[in-house]
Amino acid sequence: MPEGKQDHCFSLPSQVGLTTLARFIQFYSRKEESLNVRDEYIKAAQKVIPDPNILINVVSRRVKQLKYGQRPLVESLERLTPEDTALREIIEGKISYELFDPDAEPQS
Repeated sequence: MPEGKQDHCFSLPSQVGLTTLARFIQFYSRKEESLNVRDEYIKAAQKVIPDPNILINVVSRRVKQLKYGQRPLVESLERLTPEDTALREIIEGKISYELFDPDAEPQS
């Protein structure tokens, strides 16, 4: 990681409720107004990424990208919040994640 740039890490119990997960997503995306992340999106996204810590990190990074102007990878007839859009992208398999392995050899 470049110097001066920090990655935010936090830990949640492996079994957290939907309300707790929604609150973490809302807090971590730092949106001032209140929003309601749809429970059905969270449930479906947890089937794809079962670890809540990873799910929150993936969603929060994608929300930042969407807020900085990247186009959504999913289409919707309704206007979705960036958080809901990120969850839908995970559900539909449009974005994924890769865990860092410090022991892995770099590919050349």
